[in-house]
Amino acid sequence: MMNILETVDLCKYYGSGPTQVRALDGVSMCVASGEFVAIVGTSGSGKSTLLHMLGGLDRPTSGSVMVDGQELFTLSDEALTIFRRRKIGFVFQAYNLVPVLSVYENIVLPLQLDGRKVDRDYVHEIIATLGLSEKLTSLPNQLSGGQQQRTLLARALCAASKVILLDEPVTGLDPKVTAEFYQVTKDLSEEGIAVIMVSHDVQALDYATHILHMQKKNSFYGTKEEYMNSDKWKLFKNAEENRIGGDKK
Repeated sequence: MMNILETVDLCKYYGSGPTQVRALDGVSMCVASGEFVAIVGTSGSGKSTLLHMLGGLDRPTSGSVMVDGQELFTLSDEALTIFRRRKIGFVFQAYNLVPVLSVYENIVLPLQLDGRKVDRDYVHEIIATLGLSEKLTSLPNQLSGGQQQRTLLARALCAASKVILLDEPVTGLDPKVTAEFYQVTKDLSEEGIAVIMVSHDVQALDYATHILHMQKKNSFYGTKEEYMNSDKWKLFKNAEENRIGGDKK
């Protein structure tokens, strides 16, 4: 399979001198078409920072991000915006649907803003795949949390062709909807889209092909099998068990 996304020694620092904060330190990985990468790690390890750089939304202090053969940060701001819209879909943790637009209007909005022709057959194929065909005229406030997330995913897929980035997309969803959402994204990866998801949820690992376990230093990147045989998996599992146990108190 062809690598669709690659990072080399990606670093991000804020400030300078003794007050400098290291948000990201030397992250390197290669992601091929159809792979599903789960990004895990403790809060403050730079997961969301990394995701924003993979999407061209934030420039690194050093290192590079290559998407579909293009180094993102050699592009001008205008060219980067155009490239990002056409190659990379981003689903944020907070819902950001336009409340006065229908589901269908929200899904095709990025294409219209970009001046691109709407391929109605392709749009309806994605809508059907995500189980939204009966909700096309509904407004966002008429949807469940899971339906809103699937609408965001449909919008990202219609606008982008290579990579989908998801920042904790199942936060606040019930277990049944969470499982459905994971399965949908897994199906999309099997169709050739590279899926990269930040998650605190152990369940995400069931669907992933690769894991990036982030720490301030010595992050791990490898296949799920390699991860399950590493000390990093034990750290993540124990941290999640402690977090869940704390939530129940």
